[in-house]
Amino acid sequence: MSLPHAILTALLEKPSSGLELTRRFDKSIGFFWSATHQQIYRELGRLETAGLIRTLPQPGPVRGQKKEYDVLPAGRAELERWTAAAGEPKSIREPLLLRLRAAAVVGTAGLDADLARHLALHRAQLADYLEIEQRDFPPGRAAGENRLQHAVLRAGIGLETFWVEWLTETLAALSMEQSNPS
Repeated sequence: MSLPHAILTALLEKPSSGLELTRRFDKSIGFFWSATHQQIYRELGRLETAGLIRTLPQPGPVRGQKKEYDVLPAGRAELERWTAAAGEPKSIREPLLLRLRAAAVVGTAGLDADLARHLALHRAQLADYLEIEQRDFPPGRAAGENRLQHAVLRAGIGLETFWVEWLTETLAALSMEQSNPS
């Protein structure tokens, strides 16, 4: 996924100002595709220059007022093209996994505290996702576009569930190793 496509998606869901877009981004798309506010504003400029989005006309003087953006037909066509294109799964690049591999060679001192910190973070994210699911996707209300948005959320729930289970098991294994060194 690329940032331009994430922005086009968000703007098709609801035309927004840059500030509104960054706030919405932080609460939805940002869960699985992160970007800084600077990156979003820079990309809005590029998309507008490329003719994929436009600034909506504002009543009265524009100076000091926020610009609101909307997707043009060319932007929708680009998003449709990108959505239909084949993509390959990406390899995981998780520094924690590399650190564990290194710890197997150099020792595990201090690793348990960081694993516990990661576990707490993943538990909190899982709780957030479950709260969003309960609030936004109550049983019996899934339809059309809503089903796909729910599928994305369920992927996040599944990933966080994996991390919670894996970190719990890894902490237990590390504890056993530290109490019974070979």
